[in-house]
Amino acid sequence: QVQLVESGGGSVQPGGSLRLSCTTSGDIFNSYYMAWFRQTPGKEREGVSAMSLTGSSTYYADFVRGRFKISRDNAKKTLYLQMDNLKPDDTAIYYCAAGSRGTTNFDLSKIRFWGQGTQVTVSS
Repeated sequence: QVQLVESGGGSVQPGGSLRLSCTTSGDIFNSYYMAWFRQTPGKEREGVSAMSLTGSSTYYADFVRGRFKISRDNAKKTLYLQMDNLKPDDTAIYYCAAGSRGTTNFDLSKIRFWGQGTQVTVSS
């Protein structure tokens, strides 16, 4: 049974930083592409960042490129999202996801597993 558990969300002022973690179960990194999505009320869930199966390639939405960084620790089976220079528009629930190849294109239909989400609020 694959489980994804996010942590690290919270409230921060504009310009601040947060690091999200996604603790996984099973041999997920060898089987699934990993990604972070986010969602705000009334809007569709959108892709933020993704990582290839080997972890050698990373992908970012234009609105976070240069500010966010995705990474993983294979030994800890944990996926991370370092978020710097946060903006009020980054306020959302952030979800960890695992899926097939189309995950790196942020194709929602390719996602097999979702975490429960963690709230990020950016406000002064």
